[in-house]
Amino acid sequence: MKVNGTHYRTIWPSENDRKVIRIIDQRHLPHRFVIEDLGCVDDFVVAIRDMHVRGAGLIGATAGFGMFSAALHAPGDRFDTFIEEAAQRLLATRPTAKNLTWAIDRQLAAMREASSGEPDAKAEQAFVTACRIADQDAEFCRQIGLHGREIIAGISKKKQGQTVNILTHCNAGWLAFVDYGSATAPIYAAHRDGVRVHVWVDETRPWNQGAKLTAWELGMEGIPHTLITDNAGGHLMQHGMVDVVIVGTDRTTRTGDAANKIGTYLKALAARDCGIPFYVALPSSTFDWDLRDGLKEIPIEERSSDEVKYVTGRNREGRQETVLIAPADTPAANYAFDVTPARLITGLITERGITAPEEQAIVQLYPEHI
Repeated sequence: MKVNGTHYRTIWPSENDRKVIRIIDQRHLPHRFVIEDLGCVDDFVVAIRDMHVRGAGLIGATAGFGMFSAALHAPGDRFDTFIEEAAQRLLATRPTAKNLTWAIDRQLAAMREASSGEPDAKAEQAFVTACRIADQDAEFCRQIGLHGREIIAGISKKKQGQTVNILTHCNAGWLAFVDYGSATAPIYAAHRDGVRVHVWVDETRPWNQGAKLTAWELGMEGIPHTLITDNAGGHLMQHGMVDVVIVGTDRTTRTGDAANKIGTYLKALAARDCGIPFYVALPSSTFDWDLRDGLKEIPIEERSSDEVKYVTGRNREGRQETVLIAPADTPAANYAFDVTPARLITGLITERGITAPEEQAIVQLYPEHI
């Protein structure tokens, strides 16, 4: 995607030194565009854990490059032990996102299969694999856009060319992946095809990814959008102001249950009550093929209570400040995700097409996982 006319991915090797991996530090958006350099495993752990990067696909790609960095720094006499320790540290950062384990497992397998078995060969294989993970993530999201735009175009046709109003929750845009995004990819594709679209952007407490990130990138793309409070979606649906809901997911079972940012389940309930289609967009790397019951089996990350009690933003003088918005001694719970059962989902938009959220339909699209 483009930032002020210049194309960026969310993660890439430095042009001058591929040992240095560059990311967009999303903590500073939308007020500052900051590029951060990562050079050791500690940097990657902090970047994922502390939300310098976030979103299922980007977490996976960052972990992939983190494993490459581990291979560069692993001592020759304990290479395999060092790599396994790095893998465990990265796995502990964000437990809900399936792309994290998917990328790390892929890197471990790639290094085991390196041609000579020497540390240099394993590091080279890790770099190639990290780049493939990133390229595949971007291409899968592009394909999601091509499939999903047909949904939006179909609604536009029914409305005789009037604006299609889309509601999304959290940020499943290009900032959550390497490029294009999942939930936003169909929106971008439809917009570029000349379909009139408007996006209702949930603020997405407590990190405000909608307000800070989705609104920013939609603005960069010139797509009409309106920021709303998290609880406004039901009201808009009741009054016919939403045509379709499209969200992302951090882990989806083989039966179609989808974990996404906390509050997604409530949007699905409102959409069902109002007869509005509710789609989940995801690349296949987000499926957890070992799980069938999302409510019982998907791990739900619990984050610091400070994220609920404090808010960071820019004051009227242009300085960034973090302020307390609740009594200091108030206990706060911070569940980062919830699970939307398959029964509330209209369809899954994947890189291979759109499928019903049912095991038989999903594995028909991905027969290698039967």
